[in-house]
Amino acid sequence: MPTTPPAARTSAVDGERRAASAPPRPAVAAALLCTVLFGLLLTLVVLRWGPLISLDTDLAGALHRTAVAEPGWTHRNRVLSDWAWDPWTMRAVLAAVVWLLLRRGERLLAAWVAATSLLGTGVQQAVKALVGRERPVWPDPVDSAGYAAFPSGHALSALVAGALVLWLLRLHGVSRRWRWAARAVVAVSVVGVGFTRVFLGVHWPSDVVGGWLLGGALVAGSVAVYHAYVARWDRPGCAQETGWRS
Repeated sequence: MPTTPPAARTSAVDGERRAASAPPRPAVAAALLCTVLFGLLLTLVVLRWGPLISLDTDLAGALHRTAVAEPGWTHRNRVLSDWAWDPWTMRAVLAAVVWLLLRRGERLLAAWVAATSLLGTGVQQAVKALVGRERPVWPDPVDSAGYAAFPSGHALSALVAGALVLWLLRLHGVSRRWRWAARAVVAVSVVGVGFTRVFLGVHWPSDVVGGWLLGGALVAGSVAVYHAYVARWDRPGCAQETGWRS
């Protein structure tokens, strides 16, 4: 069987060791902030807090009326929501990323990305089942969706995939020009998919915000733990771990 050349293994290890140079504190702070905000929003949703329910109803109703009146725009939003920004599309993107990392010999990083993606899906489905929030019901629906409403799986999947890709680009020293281009694509995708879910009448606005917050908490927490782990094993006396990391 062919073996990975020493130079390739060294490059892969060096790529992962770059993570140790970035302190995890910003990621920890982001994880804590997103967790607290998600917990607050979750509480308000469960308690059916009046102002939140009113805001959800008003915004969703206004967008739904537009969707009914503009079938052309509705069709475009369905294509974007059901194909371009579908959770399975996001998972396919991350699967390709994991494959590329494995090709580069970065096994730990590949496993970390895969585990974060799977954790996001699992947590999202668990919260949906526990909360059991009903989706919007319209007399003239333009789209349909299954499972409970809170949080939005589309919103969470887009944020998790986009944030992980941006983190990996930074981790591997990709030029700022390409990183800014990637940020623009991710921002449009994350905001866009949230808009389409409300526009198509299958989610309340707070479902989308909940998906963003939960996804942000998961990715930021995962990044913080990864940086701490790599920093720990890059200390003197821990060199034996580089075999797994490469």
